[in-house]
Amino acid sequence: MLKRIVVLVSGGGTNLQALLDAQARGELTGGAVVGVVSSKEGAYALERAEKAGVPGYVVPKKDYPDHRAYSLALLERCRALEADLIILAGFMHILTAEFVDAYQNAILNVHPALIPSFCGEGFYGLRVHERALAYGVKVTGATVHFVTAEPDGGPIIAQRAVAVREDDTPETLQRRVMEEAEWKLLPQVAALFCQGRLRVEGRQVHISEEE
Repeated sequence: MLKRIVVLVSGGGTNLQALLDAQARGELTGGAVVGVVSSKEGAYALERAEKAGVPGYVVPKKDYPDHRAYSLALLERCRALEADLIILAGFMHILTAEFVDAYQNAILNVHPALIPSFCGEGFYGLRVHERALAYGVKVTGATVHFVTAEPDGGPIIAQRAVAVREDDTPETLQRRVMEEAEWKLLPQVAALFCQGRLRVEGRQVHISEEE
């Protein structure tokens, strides 16, 4: 029985595309993307989903008075889709504890830095890479982690390093981190989850060998 994956998006959906491409190549072993839910209408990620034959839905953030009401609406949609795994792919809103508790250790996020560096509330998109360059780091990368109520604070599953070049701009660094780290790590970790190979003990995530 394939694990049912629901992807939450807010914009262009490049990480969603990485998942869809991995699925098309047969690399998303044990799972399948069964729905894409956007926080706003007109997100290009919905077009990506349609082209791949995956149903898309919109749960507009603007229609809800606060975070809690919005998280509960998202939770209802994910439950209706019978999600086993939820993946945040450029999803720009913080989920409340009620949502996270309902899918404990079953929500993945990819962050464009090596957590605990350049993470937490306010660190997203180009801001992450701007801060990395301003700090002068020589190595950055991406992290896939389980989501908890603390922004970027959940157990780390996998990380991949990317070298910072002397002539990097935030834009060039962002692109290279996506290509060399995010788009590779996220489908790999999703497959591990769907194969039942991830086990969480406290803050430690253990990956079992393939049978």
